[in-house]
Amino acid sequence: MIIDVHSHAWKFPDHFNDDFRLQAARRAKAGVELDLTVEYEAYRNTAPAETRTIVFGGKARLSGLWVDDRYVADYVNAHPETLIGYMSLDPTQAGWQDEMREGYEVLGLKGIKLLSMYAGFRPDDRLLDPLWEFATQNKLPVLLHTGTTFVAQAPLDCTLPIHIDRVAIRFPEVRIVMAHLSHPYEGESVVVIRKHPHVYADISALHYRPFQLYHSLMLVQEYGVWDKLLFGSDYPFTTVNASIEGLRNLNLMLKGTALPRLDTEQIESLIFRNALPLLGLED
Repeated sequence: MIIDVHSHAWKFPDHFNDDFRLQAARRAKAGVELDLTVEYEAYRNTAPAETRTIVFGGKARLSGLWVDDRYVADYVNAHPETLIGYMSLDPTQAGWQDEMREGYEVLGLKGIKLLSMYAGFRPDDRLLDPLWEFATQNKLPVLLHTGTTFVAQAPLDCTLPIHIDRVAIRFPEVRIVMAHLSHPYEGESVVVIRKHPHVYADISALHYRPFQLYHSLMLVQEYGVWDKLLFGSDYPFTTVNASIEGLRNLNLMLKGTALPRLDTEQIESLIFRNALPLLGLED
């Protein structure tokens, strides 16, 4: 079985404002105008049959993205055999604690997605202690976007992995996933996941920068933290099959060089790692 810990559920373009869509078209991928349409069947057609998927929308008023959690819950309830849903929270907006309780108690969502950079807050801000306490009490995993962005108004200093170090010190029982291995801050991400037993990183949306991904995974290999990586796609930005192929092809570009090779057994273990018990989501 493959567990994709990072996939989206939203209605494009309705859940985005014009500014976000324009910036995504210009800068998300060099030379590529993105279609961010999410369709369940399109996702399944580009993933192995045994894939199970964690999905979420996103809330970040600053950047122009807002997906109501009920939309995500309905999407998951239509395909409960393969999907696990997370709520999204924007703690800069009034009522976020009510949304948090509703997402868990009413909608039955199993985790929390945070877009700290896109919304303009730091995850280690003491004002978020009620969020981390709620996650601890209810054993909800938390996945955060970490790393770069194409959105001009989103402050990069809100997304640094070092902030998660401070969170994990104060709330050590929360299962935390830092998305995208925090690129281009992979080194910082690696030392944080090594330090904290319940902090992980996913490798979503990295395969189309292959040399950067090779270098990042070599850091993972040298620090001995392959077991702290989780597989993710970041659909609709890319697909499960493309992500798997990208991982398996990384060593091919080293042909004719003396560069060290990535451990292929570790790559296969990453692809097939069962993240559900690690995140407290086992059935």
